[in-house]
Amino acid sequence: MNRLDHRDPLVFDTHELGRRPGSLRKVSRTLEAPGGFGIIDVIGVPENSEIRLDLRLESVVEGVLVTGTAETHVEGECVRCLEPVDFDVDVDFQELYYYPESDERHRARTAGTEDLDEDSEEETYRLEGDFFDLRPVLRDAVVLALPLQPVCQEDCLGLCSECGARLSDDPAHHHDAVDPRWAALQGLSADHGDEARGDVADRRRGIKNSDTREGLAENQEK
Repeated sequence: MNRLDHRDPLVFDTHELGRRPGSLRKVSRTLEAPGGFGIIDVIGVPENSEIRLDLRLESVVEGVLVTGTAETHVEGECVRCLEPVDFDVDVDFQELYYYPESDERHRARTAGTEDLDEDSEEETYRLEGDFFDLRPVLRDAVVLALPLQPVCQEDCLGLCSECGARLSDDPAHHHDAVDPRWAALQGLSADHGDEARGDVADRRRGIKNSDTREGLAENQEK
């Protein structure tokens, strides 16, 4: 069995609570956030940032019922425009940490249940001596409170697919898109336009040359 590190700020001692059902103890603690409290590459609690905990520890027949709230700050980026996103979150959680002997009885009672969830063993928490580790419970509570697709604002327009400009800064932003199917015709049109301009120029030069020859003929007659 893994031994808990009693120096870990997310490990709590229930010795003063005792095992008499109904005993109650309140604990408040401010600590630095460990890594992994968030959705990877999307949003989460920055490592070493502050987490404020308020816990209510209550002794019950099977173990210690932990009810608490956590306040912290999360940071990430908008999934549409990649701008920074940050805000405060408050989460609530509750978990029963079984006494070792109570946990064994619980397992014995549920061992023959056909519809028992395969992950039930992982979802069951127990005390190690008088200590319990709040880390997995707190991490799950924080992650479930985070948006899977955070946005800087509900109506964020995202980025321009052509140049990457943030569209919310300039809603009228656009590019004159040309259908690639017409690109070849545009080229032909340009070529025909050049030919037509050339023909006009040639006709003008022909008219000018004709006028010049007539003028020379008149001068010779005179």
